[in-house]
Amino acid sequence: MANHFKILCPTDFSECSLNAIEYAAKLGEKYRADLILFHVPDKEDYQKLVVGEPSVSDQYAFIQKKLDNLVNTVVEESLSKGLQSCRGLVKEGKTVSTILSFAEEMQADLIVMGTEGINEFKQNYVGTRSSKVVEKSEIDVLIIPKRVFFKPPRKLVYATDYMEEDKIAIQKVVEMARFFDSEIDIVHVSSKERAIDKGLHLTMVQEMEPFIKYQKVNYVLKSYRDEPGLGLENYLITAKGDLLVMLSKKKTWFEQIFTKNLSRKMSYFINKPLLILKRA
Repeated sequence: MANHFKILCPTDFSECSLNAIEYAAKLGEKYRADLILFHVPDKEDYQKLVVGEPSVSDQYAFIQKKLDNLVNTVVEESLSKGLQSCRGLVKEGKTVSTILSFAEEMQADLIVMGTEGINEFKQNYVGTRSSKVVEKSEIDVLIIPKRVFFKPPRKLVYATDYMEEDKIAIQKVVEMARFFDSEIDIVHVSSKERAIDKGLHLTMVQEMEPFIKYQKVNYVLKSYRDEPGLGLENYLITAKGDLLVMLSKKKTWFEQIFTKNLSRKMSYFINKPLLILKRA
Protein backbone atom coordinates (compact mmCIF):
# COMPACT_ATOMS: atom_id res chain seq x y z
CA MET A 1 0.00 0.00 0.00
CA ALA A 2 1.19 3.49 -0.76
CA ASN A 3 1.67 5.75 2.19
CA HIS A 4 -1.92 6.98 2.40
CA PHE A 5 -3.75 8.17 5.50
CA LYS A 6 -4.84 5.00 7.31
CA ILE A 7 -8.07 4.52 9.24
CA LEU A 8 -8.82 1.53 11.46
CA CYS A 9 -12.49 0.91 12.22
CA PRO A 10 -13.16 -1.86 14.76
CA THR A 11 -16.64 -3.33 14.36
CA ASP A 12 -18.75 -5.76 16.37
CA PHE A 13 -21.64 -5.51 13.86
CA SER A 14 -23.85 -3.63 16.33
CA GLU A 15 -25.93 -0.67 15.18
CA CYS A 16 -23.52 1.88 16.62
CA SER A 17 -20.48 0.24 15.05
CA LEU A 18 -22.22 0.48 11.65
CA ASN A 19 -22.57 4.24 12.16
CA ALA A 20 -18.85 4.35 12.92
CA ILE A 21 -18.13 2.60 9.62
CA GLU A 22 -20.14 5.27 7.81
CA TYR A 23 -18.07 8.00 9.50
CA ALA A 24 -14.83 6.14 8.75
CA ALA A 25 -15.78 5.78 5.07
CA LYS A 26 -16.90 9.42 4.66
CA LEU A 27 -13.72 10.71 6.30
CA GLY A 28 -11.73 8.19 4.27
CA GLU A 29 -13.12 9.74 1.08
CA LYS A 30 -11.85 13.18 2.10
CA TYR A 31 -8.45 12.00 3.40
CA ARG A 32 -8.08 9.63 0.41
CA ALA A 33 -7.42 6.96 3.00
CA ASP A 34 -6.95 3.21 3.24
CA LEU A 35 -9.66 1.83 5.52
CA ILE A 36 -9.54 -1.44 7.44
CA LEU A 37 -12.70 -2.84 9.05
CA PHE A 38 -11.49 -4.92 11.96
CA HIS A 39 -13.31 -7.54 13.97
CA VAL A 40 -12.04 -9.23 17.13
CA PRO A 41 -14.11 -12.37 17.74
CA ASP A 42 -15.86 -12.45 21.09
CA LYS A 43 -17.97 -15.37 22.34
CA GLU A 44 -20.71 -13.10 23.71
CA ASP A 45 -21.02 -11.31 20.38
CA TYR A 46 -21.46 -14.65 18.63
CA GLN A 47 -24.23 -15.72 20.93
CA LYS A 48 -26.13 -12.57 19.99
CA LEU A 49 -25.43 -13.01 16.28
CA VAL A 50 -25.80 -16.74 15.84
CA VAL A 51 -28.87 -18.55 17.09
CA GLY A 52 -28.40 -22.16 18.21
CA GLU A 53 -25.06 -23.87 18.69
CA PRO A 54 -23.17 -23.87 15.41
CA SER A 55 -19.60 -25.12 15.24
CA VAL A 56 -16.69 -22.69 15.58
CA SER A 57 -15.84 -22.94 11.87
CA ASP A 58 -19.46 -22.03 11.01
CA GLN A 59 -19.21 -19.03 13.30
CA TYR A 60 -16.04 -17.89 11.57
CA ALA A 61 -17.57 -18.32 8.13
CA PHE A 62 -20.60 -16.37 9.31
CA ILE A 63 -18.49 -13.51 10.70
CA GLN A 64 -16.25 -13.40 7.64
CA LYS A 65 -19.31 -13.17 5.38
CA LYS A 66 -20.77 -10.30 7.45
CA LEU A 67 -17.45 -8.47 7.27
CA ASP A 68 -17.09 -9.06 3.52
CA ASN A 69 -20.60 -7.66 3.00
CA LEU A 70 -19.67 -4.49 4.91
CA VAL A 71 -16.45 -4.11 2.93
CA ASN A 72 -18.37 -4.51 -0.36
CA THR A 73 -20.90 -1.87 0.70
CA VAL A 74 -18.11 0.61 1.55
CA VAL A 75 -16.25 -0.16 -1.69
CA GLU A 76 -19.37 0.42 -3.81
CA GLU A 77 -20.26 3.63 -1.98
CA SER A 78 -16.90 5.30 -1.32
CA LEU A 79 -14.17 4.12 -3.71
CA SER A 80 -15.45 6.37 -6.50
CA LYS A 81 -15.49 9.32 -4.07
CA GLY A 82 -11.85 9.23 -3.02
CA LEU A 83 -11.42 6.33 -0.59
CA GLN A 84 -8.28 4.50 -1.71
CA SER A 85 -9.07 1.02 -0.42
CA CYS A 86 -11.17 -0.92 2.05
CA ARG A 87 -10.55 -4.41 3.40
CA GLY A 88 -11.80 -6.49 6.30
CA LEU A 89 -9.73 -8.38 8.84
CA VAL A 90 -10.64 -10.79 11.63
CA LYS A 91 -8.09 -11.24 14.39
CA GLU A 92 -8.51 -13.18 17.62
CA GLY A 93 -7.45 -11.84 20.97
CA LYS A 94 -8.58 -9.59 23.80
CA THR A 95 -10.66 -6.87 22.20
CA VAL A 96 -8.93 -3.70 23.41
CA SER A 97 -5.31 -4.88 23.31
CA THR A 98 -5.83 -6.52 19.90
CA ILE A 99 -7.28 -3.31 18.45
CA LEU A 100 -4.45 -1.21 19.88
CA SER A 101 -1.61 -3.50 18.83
CA PHE A 102 -3.00 -3.85 15.30
CA ALA A 103 -3.47 -0.06 15.04
CA GLU A 104 0.23 0.38 15.90
CA GLU A 105 1.27 -2.41 13.53
CA MET A 106 -0.62 -0.93 10.56
CA GLN A 107 0.56 2.59 11.57
CA ALA A 108 -3.00 3.88 11.63
CA ASP A 109 -3.53 7.63 11.67
CA LEU A 110 -7.02 7.36 13.15
CA ILE A 111 -9.19 4.82 14.96
CA VAL A 112 -12.95 5.29 14.42
CA MET A 113 -15.18 3.46 16.90
CA GLY A 114 -18.83 3.33 17.86
CA THR A 115 -19.76 3.48 21.51
CA GLU A 116 -21.68 0.68 23.10
CA GLY A 117 -24.00 3.18 24.73
CA ILE A 118 -24.65 3.08 28.45
CA ASN A 119 -24.01 -0.46 29.60
CA GLU A 120 -26.00 -2.16 32.35
CA PHE A 121 -23.50 -1.40 35.07
CA LYS A 122 -23.39 2.31 34.23
CA GLN A 123 -19.61 2.07 34.50
CA ASN A 124 -19.12 4.47 31.63
CA TYR A 125 -21.15 6.59 29.32
CA VAL A 126 -18.77 5.83 26.51
CA GLY A 127 -18.95 2.06 26.84
CA THR A 128 -16.09 0.15 28.36
CA ARG A 129 -14.29 -0.94 25.20
CA SER A 130 -14.34 2.48 23.60
CA SER A 131 -13.24 4.26 26.75
CA LYS A 132 -10.37 1.81 27.27
CA VAL A 133 -9.22 2.32 23.68
CA VAL A 134 -9.36 6.09 24.23
CA GLU A 135 -7.41 5.80 27.46
CA LYS A 136 -4.66 3.52 26.15
CA SER A 137 -4.31 4.50 22.49
CA GLU A 138 -1.28 6.38 21.20
CA ILE A 139 -3.29 7.10 18.03
CA ASP A 140 -6.10 9.64 17.54
CA VAL A 141 -9.53 8.18 18.26
CA LEU A 142 -12.91 9.32 16.93
CA ILE A 143 -15.82 8.05 19.02
CA ILE A 144 -19.24 7.87 17.35
CA PRO A 145 -22.19 7.67 19.73
CA LYS A 146 -25.17 5.42 19.22
CA ARG A 147 -27.83 6.75 16.84
CA VAL A 148 -25.54 9.46 15.47
CA PHE A 149 -25.53 9.21 11.68
CA PHE A 150 -22.97 10.88 9.51
CA LYS A 151 -23.54 14.44 8.38
CA PRO A 152 -20.87 16.83 7.12
CA PRO A 153 -19.86 18.86 10.20
CA ARG A 154 -20.82 22.51 9.94
CA LYS A 155 -18.99 23.39 13.15
CA LEU A 156 -16.04 21.77 14.92
CA VAL A 157 -15.54 22.73 18.55
CA TYR A 158 -11.94 22.50 19.79
CA ALA A 159 -11.64 22.57 23.58
CA THR A 160 -8.41 24.24 24.56
CA ASP A 161 -6.64 24.46 27.87
CA TYR A 162 -4.01 26.71 26.31
CA MET A 163 -1.17 24.24 26.03
CA GLU A 164 1.78 24.64 23.68
CA GLU A 165 0.72 21.45 21.91
CA ASP A 166 -2.60 23.09 20.95
CA LYS A 167 -0.77 25.07 18.28
CA ILE A 168 0.18 21.89 16.46
CA ALA A 169 -2.95 19.92 17.25
CA ILE A 170 -5.18 22.67 15.86
CA GLN A 171 -3.64 22.10 12.43
CA LYS A 172 -5.30 18.68 12.32
CA VAL A 173 -8.62 20.34 13.11
CA VAL A 174 -8.07 22.89 10.34
CA GLU A 175 -7.34 20.08 7.88
CA MET A 176 -10.66 18.42 8.70
CA ALA A 177 -12.52 21.75 8.64
CA ARG A 178 -11.19 22.51 5.13
CA PHE A 179 -12.62 19.25 3.80
CA PHE A 180 -16.11 20.22 4.89
CA ASP A 181 -15.78 24.03 4.85
CA SER A 182 -16.67 23.91 8.57
CA GLU A 183 -16.41 26.67 11.13
CA ILE A 184 -14.06 26.09 14.06
CA ASP A 185 -14.82 27.37 17.55
CA ILE A 186 -11.74 27.29 19.77
CA VAL A 187 -13.23 27.29 23.24
CA HIS A 188 -11.83 27.53 26.71
CA VAL A 189 -14.23 26.84 29.54
CA SER A 190 -13.05 28.10 32.89
CA SER A 191 -14.74 27.20 36.15
CA LYS A 192 -14.77 29.18 39.37
CA GLU A 193 -11.70 27.25 40.57
CA ARG A 194 -9.74 28.08 37.44
CA ALA A 195 -10.90 31.41 36.13
CA ILE A 196 -8.76 32.68 33.27
CA ASP A 197 -8.73 36.40 32.81
CA LYS A 198 -9.47 38.04 29.48
CA GLY A 199 -5.92 39.36 29.17
CA LEU A 200 -4.46 35.89 29.27
CA HIS A 201 -7.11 34.71 26.82
CA LEU A 202 -6.15 37.44 24.33
CA THR A 203 -2.46 36.60 24.68
CA MET A 204 -3.23 32.97 23.93
CA VAL A 205 -5.32 33.93 20.91
CA GLN A 206 -2.47 36.08 19.55
CA GLU A 207 -0.03 33.22 20.04
CA MET A 208 -2.29 30.71 18.36
CA GLU A 209 -3.38 32.76 15.36
CA PRO A 210 -0.18 32.36 13.30
CA PHE A 211 -0.66 28.58 13.43
CA ILE A 212 -4.15 28.73 11.99
CA LYS A 213 -4.24 29.56 8.32
CA TYR A 214 -8.02 29.38 8.05
CA GLN A 215 -10.73 32.02 7.85
CA LYS A 216 -13.69 30.53 9.70
CA VAL A 217 -12.35 30.48 13.26
CA ASN A 218 -13.94 31.92 16.41
CA TYR A 219 -12.14 32.19 19.74
CA VAL A 220 -14.43 31.78 22.72
CA LEU A 221 -13.80 32.17 26.44
CA LYS A 222 -16.63 30.82 28.55
CA SER A 223 -16.84 30.85 32.29
CA TYR A 224 -19.12 28.35 33.90
CA ARG A 225 -20.12 28.09 37.53
CA ASP A 226 -19.91 24.31 37.56
CA GLU A 227 -17.32 21.85 36.26
CA PRO A 228 -15.59 22.56 32.92
CA GLY A 229 -16.92 19.31 31.46
CA LEU A 230 -20.49 20.42 31.91
CA GLY A 231 -19.70 23.88 30.60
CA LEU A 232 -18.23 22.32 27.50
CA GLU A 233 -21.25 20.11 26.99
CA ASN A 234 -23.49 23.12 27.42
CA TYR A 235 -21.46 25.11 24.88
CA LEU A 236 -21.56 22.28 22.37
CA ILE A 237 -25.34 22.18 22.52
CA THR A 238 -26.00 25.94 22.45
CA ALA A 239 -23.39 26.68 19.74
CA LYS A 240 -24.71 23.75 17.65
CA GLY A 241 -21.31 22.10 17.39
CA ASP A 242 -21.28 18.90 15.33
CA LEU A 243 -18.07 17.41 16.63
CA LEU A 244 -16.02 18.00 19.76
CA VAL A 245 -12.23 17.82 19.54
CA MET A 246 -9.90 17.51 22.51
CA LEU A 247 -6.17 17.06 22.86
CA SER A 248 -5.48 14.38 25.42
CA LYS A 249 -2.15 14.43 27.17
CA LYS A 250 -1.52 12.49 30.35
CA LYS A 251 -2.74 14.31 33.46
CA THR A 252 -4.13 17.23 31.54
CA TRP A 253 -7.32 19.13 32.21
CA PHE A 254 -9.00 16.84 29.69
CA GLU A 255 -7.93 13.68 31.50
CA GLN A 256 -9.26 15.14 34.74
CA ILE A 257 -12.70 16.05 33.44
CA PHE A 258 -12.85 12.86 31.43
CA THR A 259 -12.24 10.62 34.41
CA LYS A 260 -14.11 12.78 36.91
CA ASN A 261 -17.32 13.23 34.98
CA LEU A 262 -17.51 10.36 32.56
CA SER A 263 -19.55 8.05 34.70
CA ARG A 264 -21.67 10.78 36.25
CA LYS A 265 -22.78 13.76 34.32
CA MET A 266 -21.19 14.15 30.92
CA SER A 267 -23.73 13.06 28.42
CA TYR A 268 -22.50 14.71 25.23
CA PHE A 269 -20.77 11.45 24.40
CA ILE A 270 -24.24 10.11 23.78
CA ASN A 271 -25.20 12.59 21.08
CA LYS A 272 -22.09 14.14 19.50
CA PRO A 273 -18.99 12.55 18.00
CA LEU A 274 -15.82 13.14 20.01
CA LEU A 275 -12.35 13.28 18.43
CA ILE A 276 -9.54 12.75 20.89
CA LEU A 277 -6.18 13.80 19.55
CA LYS A 278 -3.36 11.77 21.05
CA ARG A 279 -0.53 13.13 18.96
CA ALA A 280 -0.18 16.84 18.52
